[in-house]
Amino acid sequence: MGLVYVTYSNPSPFSTTTTGWTVLDKLYIFKGVVYIVSDEPSKLPNVTHIYSKGHFIENGKDAVAGRLPTDEDIRVITTKEAKRLFGTGAHLLDGASIFSYITIHDSVTHYYHWSAELWFGLWHTYASLDPAISYDGKTQLPPIRRIMFNHLDAYHWRDYASMNEWVIRAGFPSLVMEFKDDWRDRAEMGRPFVFDRVVLADRSAAMLTHNFARFQRSASASFGLPGSASWWMTMRNNVIQFTGHRQSIGGGTTDVPVITYISRQEWGRRMLIKEDHEKLVEELYKLRDQYGFEVNVVAAEKMSRLEQIELAARTTIMMGVHGNGLTSLVWMKPTPRSTVMEFFFPGGFAFDYEYTTRALGMTHYGFWGNSYFTSPGLPEPKYVEGFQGNSIPLDGALVARLCLQRLLLSEEVDD
Repeated sequence: MGLVYVTYSNPSPFSTTTTGWTVLDKLYIFKGVVYIVSDEPSKLPNVTHIYSKGHFIENGKDAVAGRLPTDEDIRVITTKEAKRLFGTGAHLLDGASIFSYITIHDSVTHYYHWSAELWFGLWHTYASLDPAISYDGKTQLPPIRRIMFNHLDAYHWRDYASMNEWVIRAGFPSLVMEFKDDWRDRAEMGRPFVFDRVVLADRSAAMLTHNFARFQRSASASFGLPGSASWWMTMRNNVIQFTGHRQSIGGGTTDVPVITYISRQEWGRRMLIKEDHEKLVEELYKLRDQYGFEVNVVAAEKMSRLEQIELAARTTIMMGVHGNGLTSLVWMKPTPRSTVMEFFFPGGFAFDYEYTTRALGMTHYGFWGNSYFTSPGLPEPKYVEGFQGNSIPLDGALVARLCLQRLLLSEEVDD
């Protein structure tokens, strides 16, 4: 759309907000600066909870202070100031947009950080505007029209497994992507633009929250917002349908359960002890032979993107050593049986897949050799010696017993 005449009003432009994740109506950008228009600035969140300089994220007080925004990045101005600065018109970016203040250093070139962190938080924030999203993913929210990365170039958002582009093209087929060169173009034009509605994500701001300190996941900050228990189903079902499958795939508790073990034994890093891997496979096949469960032992790197998503969508229990292959748990369908089992070197733990599983309403178990744990009895995150190694111990018989316990939910009725 071209130039639109803007009526500046006093109500708060914030539709919903929590630190690092914000939805605003009528957010302005002009010469590379973001403007929030309000005559009651004292009632607005501190801009440090919304936006940052987008610098490389490092630890330490000086590094944190160096990422805080200044007037060169974001300003809150009155309606009178807006009229003087923008005049009566601004160029409308219509519909719903996403504006993400991240850099290549924020690990977006990684399937997990792109799908289960960035998009996880973005969609949860946007979905909080519709608390009535149904289990089949139906929502009143209009599709996202565009996403803008003002610190990321067009060559550094894809991952080595080529999953990132599949997720975004499947989830939002009409989405337009803009990057830092496009941002520079708009700034150099010297003309004001206004977002109709925008979801604003800032990883550095999200790191200021208690949830980030606790779970070390920027998306966790967005879960301070209300929303439907089925918030992710819209995104999940869009991706599943893109593969050519029905969105109902994986549903119900009376279907034949599917156990998927994502093996890293040929990856060369973070692998089970060879004998323990073989014992696990043996025990899983016993479950198949005795109970009729479907058992898949796969290496994600040998599967196509379509095969990975399709199998994950059918999976009831997904398991594997801590690693990127477990990211596809986001395509599982939450049911009373849905479970993720993650294998760690004893003493080691990271929240990545545990938090993601629980945020989707599924059950997660972490294993240390011959013992396991689940929420709320979780250990502190720790990367112990051996965490990244190839001698991770595991009691395969224990894993199989827990699988049986999770799958024989005879008291449950079908969804």
